[in-house]
Amino acid sequence: MSASKRHYKCSVLGCTNEHRSLHTLPPSEPLRTRWLNFIFKGNVPEKIAKVKHVCANHFTPDCLTNEGQFNAGFSQRLILKEGSIPTLRLRTSAPDKNSSVENGPVEEGDTMRKRKLTSATADLLHSAAGPKKNTTNVTKVITVGSDEDLDICDQDSVASSVDSTAEEMFIDGLDPVLDRPSLDIYTPEEDCDLEANLQQRKRARLFSTSSSAGGDGRENEDDGSNEKWHSSDDADVEPPHLDFTPVQEPGPQILPNRCTSPLQFFQLLFPKKMWQTIVVHTNNYGAKCQERKGMVWEYICQKDLKSFIALVIYMDMFKCSSLTDYWSVSEHFSLSFPAKIMSYQKFLSISKALHLSDSYEDKRNSFKKGTAAYERLGKIQPLYQVIREACKTIFHPFQNITIVERMVSSQDRTGLKRGMKNESPNMGYKLFALTDCTCGYTWDFFIYEGKSCASQNVGLSYESVMALVDENLLGSGYKLFVDKFYTSPTLFRDLLYKKIWACGPVWANRKGFPKTTVNRLSQNAPCGTIRWIRDDNLLFVEWKDSQEVQMCSTFHKAYEGDTVQRKVKGDSHWTLVEVPIPAVVLDYNRNMEAVDSSNHITGHYRALHKPRKWYQRVFYHFLDIVVENAFIMQELMAKTKNKKPLTRKGYLEALILELTEISPQD
Repeated sequence: MSASKRHYKCSVLGCTNEHRSLHTLPPSEPLRTRWLNFIFKGNVPEKIAKVKHVCANHFTPDCLTNEGQFNAGFSQRLILKEGSIPTLRLRTSAPDKNSSVENGPVEEGDTMRKRKLTSATADLLHSAAGPKKNTTNVTKVITVGSDEDLDICDQDSVASSVDSTAEEMFIDGLDPVLDRPSLDIYTPEEDCDLEANLQQRKRARLFSTSSSAGGDGRENEDDGSNEKWHSSDDADVEPPHLDFTPVQEPGPQILPNRCTSPLQFFQLLFPKKMWQTIVVHTNNYGAKCQERKGMVWEYICQKDLKSFIALVIYMDMFKCSSLTDYWSVSEHFSLSFPAKIMSYQKFLSISKALHLSDSYEDKRNSFKKGTAAYERLGKIQPLYQVIREACKTIFHPFQNITIVERMVSSQDRTGLKRGMKNESPNMGYKLFALTDCTCGYTWDFFIYEGKSCASQNVGLSYESVMALVDENLLGSGYKLFVDKFYTSPTLFRDLLYKKIWACGPVWANRKGFPKTTVNRLSQNAPCGTIRWIRDDNLLFVEWKDSQEVQMCSTFHKAYEGDTVQRKVKGDSHWTLVEVPIPAVVLDYNRNMEAVDSSNHITGHYRALHKPRKWYQRVFYHFLDIVVENAFIMQELMAKTKNKKPLTRKGYLEALILELTEISPQD
């Protein structure tokens, strides 16, 4: 049997309810000793096997960094925080979605791991799953085949997962569970130009492009109930009140005088320890590659890595048509700064050899392909978890938050699922991020690895939101603004159960959207016409702008007297008039416009250099997040001290000079 097909088991004595996530012994000797004492109940034998594994059932929830993503099916295995120690021995109910719970009573704390679902979610699960006996069979197939989904495309990639119609719909911005089939989801003109259409839909998130036989996104059949759409003249009830009680005081979580320079803010998110780690791994990888060619690697130090990153940021501020132009020796058309920092050859060698993980550990991990111990994101895992934890540690979101999608462009083949394929000429990897609407700070994010894990089958959009919105870390009373890909009655009801408000545009063909056509918004309705209907705590609103807008909310009234200026065509010319606008539309536009995810500081460098390795592309996106969050932290801290913050340009210039250790006078 090949190494890639070897089956690893949990080494803990008496473990019968094994979790699919296995973790090897840590390299640190003190931690390793404590792990071994736990495995053998204090009686560690003199001779033990070199490789021992402990499954995730033996760790408390605070030891896990990606439990939300794992439960939602967006991660193949659970990741431990640095320094974690197994402490749970009599585990009978595992965090694994596929674990059996028939071995005894559930321990205290295990119930916190299970997703709390309302009756709406249960109904959706029942309708999506079909007959009970068939559901059981499907679950078994998924469980057995999960390890096979870990095979990779080539030696430089991570595990791939099987393509499916569901994932294709997910990448295209549709949810296979929540979106009802419709023959006219896109108009014929849109089908002819899908790439342009996706960008158009991104710019105009509010406008519905779905239609049915009636041409307004709903079936022309009444469901037989007495409910009807109301006009703006009809009084709406006041939505329920939830107090805003965050876990921590919103805003920066650092002392006012801790950071005074751009580099200090940067190192809050990119600690000094990571500099040395990347330098060591890059030197080892570079030396190995050069040895194959019969050449000698020129070792780099932390100063070289800082200068390299400074030049990457510099290239976004001063754009050239090619990478060599930055080191041009032309008398009239040259930039002097890059040549002062390092030579072109040294810059190129660092960019090619940039490595984030231990090559030896990468090799060991590659032997585990096809097993539960294989780490899909092993080549970025150290930096990935450090930055995620740092982003959540130094800042706590204000009340208004949103989920955004970002793309890391890529051309090579890897096992990571590619998304947003029509967003750019180049395919890329999709990331989901929880962002603060007030300042644009990225509080948490995860990489979409593909839906190869068994999940709750309540919709990919539902699960991606639940993977990021953790009320235990955030608090209650938050207001979540999402676009129409995520909006669904099921999601909003379950978020309300977690004491999280929600608001966003909704597809008219999404499950749970009102089917009644009584007093609906007609196609030729004048601009500003409002129709609304309430389903318990859910408010559905239709508003006629240049196109028809459909919204869903759990914390708005239908109409509160707001107006907006629009051009309306009269007999012979256009006139500017005040038209009614629902509060939900006004509030949504105000908060979503404040979130600008288009600032890619390393984007120009990536376009010129085109990194060959997938983990290098991800590294540059991490660098984007770090620089942007550090700039936002600098702004917020300056305001708390009643000082004028640096502009983005001023901040980047100062950061570059500090990274290169050049004084402003020089």
